[in-house]
Amino acid sequence: MDYDTLKQRLTALDTAAICDAEKALKLGIRVMDPGIQPIRSGLKLVGRAHTLTCHNDFLTVLKGLQDAAPGEVLVIDSQDSTRAVTGNLFPTEARRKGLAGIINDGPCRDTAIIRTMEFPYYARSICCVPGANDRLFATQIPVTCGGVKVEPGDIVFGDDDGVVVATRKQLEGLLATAEEVQLKERRLLEGMSRDVSLLQMLNFQEHCAALKDGKATRLEFRV
Repeated sequence: MDYDTLKQRLTALDTAAICDAEKALKLGIRVMDPGIQPIRSGLKLVGRAHTLTCHNDFLTVLKGLQDAAPGEVLVIDSQDSTRAVTGNLFPTEARRKGLAGIINDGPCRDTAIIRTMEFPYYARSICCVPGANDRLFATQIPVTCGGVKVEPGDIVFGDDDGVVVATRKQLEGLLATAEEVQLKERRLLEGMSRDVSLLQMLNFQEHCAALKDGKATRLEFRV
């Protein structure tokens, strides 16, 4: 599958469906911890990771902005920074260059402006105090962001519910199952809109009975 097709199919999904597929298939995708939050809701993020490290200093973020290619996502390991290492100028430049987004495992600022931008931007915290700009750290190396390892070139997929990181092969293996999950959930919602009970569309009673009897079972959709 070519990357553009993969990206198009991912964009039609959500991270919850990907995680449901991972629960069933166990291919080893990584999910960033809940501390990584979108500054603006309602946007989806899909792109290859362009990684960097820094600490209380945003000079390396500028280097990342310089070096990253269109469609890439800046993934920042701020090493527990307590000062802002990104602000509104960074997503403005990233969008100008055609980058896909920014994920900052550390503090950001200028959030009022960022929330007006059509650009996927995640951060761990908010701080008005700026970082320094006099030290260059490493770029395009394995980093830890959101509690998971991110390699340069990994595919990053995010929405309002979180951020997942995976290899292309892993995502290709999950797509069909994730699409099926999302389709079934859509049918459940349609059923409930016609006043059909959610429990009628699940094997809830059988599942509970099997659990009580110690039998192997799983909760399943009936749509």
